[in-house]
Amino acid sequence: MITETDELGEALEKAAKIWPELAGQRTQLLRRILEVGSEQIEQRANEAKSERLKQIENLAGALSGVWPASWREELAADWPR
Repeated sequence: MITETDELGEALEKAAKIWPELAGQRTQLLRRILEVGSEQIEQRANEAKSERLKQIENLAGALSGVWPASWREELAADWPR
């Protein structure tokens, strides 16, 4: 059960202007609002994921040459045999 707050009432009024065929059907309007909201959330999540992947690709290889080519051998030399 959802309690209709002032904000929800305003959202339903705005939705009724966008979808006038549903103007008298508050439940259907709420479903439509949720559908659109869900699509927006998915779109934003996909955009955020793409941005993170883009940043990772930009940083890939940025630290090349920081460690000497023989770092493994040097590290292994510190360990007792």
